[in-house]
Amino acid sequence: MAMKKKPTTGMKDILPKEMEIRDYVIQQIKETYRTFGFQSIETPCVEHIENLSSKQGGENEKLIFKILKRGQKLNLETAETEGDLVDGGLRYDLTVPLSRYYANNAGELSVPFKALQMGNVWRADRPQRGRFRQFMQCDIDILGEPSYLAEIELILATTTLLGKLDFKQFTIRINNRKILKGMAKYCGFPEGGYDEVFIVLDKMDKIGMEGVEAELLEAGYGEDAVSRCKTLFETVTGDIAGVRYMKETLGDCLEEGAAEDLETIISAVERVKTADFQIVFDPTLVRGMSYYTGPIFEIAMDEFGGSVGGGGRYDEMIGKFTGNDTCACGFSIGFERIVMLLLERGYQVPSAAVKKAYLIEKKASPERMMEVIEKAKEEREKGVQVNISIMKKNKKFQKEQLMAEGYQEIEEYFA
Repeated sequence: MAMKKKPTTGMKDILPKEMEIRDYVIQQIKETYRTFGFQSIETPCVEHIENLSSKQGGENEKLIFKILKRGQKLNLETAETEGDLVDGGLRYDLTVPLSRYYANNAGELSVPFKALQMGNVWRADRPQRGRFRQFMQCDIDILGEPSYLAEIELILATTTLLGKLDFKQFTIRINNRKILKGMAKYCGFPEGGYDEVFIVLDKMDKIGMEGVEAELLEAGYGEDAVSRCKTLFETVTGDIAGVRYMKETLGDCLEEGAAEDLETIISAVERVKTADFQIVFDPTLVRGMSYYTGPIFEIAMDEFGGSVGGGGRYDEMIGKFTGNDTCACGFSIGFERIVMLLLERGYQVPSAAVKKAYLIEKKASPERMMEVIEKAKEEREKGVQVNISIMKKNKKFQKEQLMAEGYQEIEEYFA
C-alpha cells in the first residue's frame, strides 16, 4: 500500500510562516488574559464517552471521533451495541472537559476560579474555509461567579486581545437564553418545541424574517404564534432600547432580572472598552450548545462573514458531575479563524529582535567556519537572532528567501 504525503482530510500541516503567527497569537493570549487574572490549565484530549455524549454538546455530539476499547475490553465477537466497543472519544470542545476538571479538583481551586485553556479539539465535520476537523481552541472561563461581572470581564478580556492583534470595527452580538424562552412563551409556542423554534430563529441572518416565518409554519406551529414572533422581531432594535422593549413586551413571560442584567453588561462594556468594536443586542442569537442558561455572545467580523468566537453562561453543566449546580460562564475565540485572517491580510509579527543571516562559502575552511560561529555566539548573547547557512549556488534566490523571512542583514563569509 502506497504511503500518502497529504494530511488526513480536514487536518493540515503548518508551515513556518503560519507557525510564527500562531506562536505570537498564543503569546498575546497568555499575556493579555493573565492581566485579567486568568490561570492556565490543561485537560486530556481524550474524554469518557459518557461525558461527551451527555446531551450537553448539541450538534457536536454527532461529530465525535470515538475511540475503541483497548486490549481485553474490546471483544468484537460478543459486541451487540456501540457501547460494547467504545469507551472514550477525542474532545470536541474544551467546556465539557473543563466542567469535569472543576468537579474533580474544586477543593484545590480558588472561588471564583478564572481558567485559561488552549488545546486542540476534534470534530468529524465537513471541512471548509476556516473549519477543520482538528483545530486549536482558546477558552477563558469564570467558575463560581453568579453575577454579570463574569460576562463583563470575559467580553472585556476577549475584545482587549483582539484589539492588540489589530482587529477593528468588529461586533459583539449578545442575547440571553432567558429572553429567548420568554419570547417563545409570550408568542405561544409549545414548551416542547422551544429548541426547534430557536434553531429556526438562528437562521435569521441567512434566510431573513420571511424565511423564518415560512419554516415555522411548515414545522406546524400556529399562525398566531408565528405572527406574534414576526411582530416582535420587526419591532425590536439592536440596542439597550431593544432590551427594554423586550422586557416591557414579554412582561411576566420573562424571568425577573434577565433584561436588567443584559442592559448592565452592554452599558459596562461600552463604558470601559479599550478596543474598537460595537456591542449590539441580537434577539435572534441562539448559540448551538444546549448547555447555555443565561447571557450568550458571539464575535462577528465582516472580513470573515461569520462568527469568530462565542460563549455564554452555563450554570447547570458542572452540576451534572457533582449533583450541585455551579455558576459558570465562558468565552472562546476562534483561534484558527483569527490566524487565517491575519495570514490573509499579510500580518507581520512585531519583533524587537534584530535578525541577521551569515552565509558561509562552501569551500570555507573549518577555522573560517569556527570564526563565523564564534561571531554568531557573541551576537546571540546580545539578543540578536542569527541564522548560519552554507552559501548556495543560486545565492540571489537564497538571499531573497532569507529577506522574506525577515533577515534584513545578510553577511557573506568566503574561504
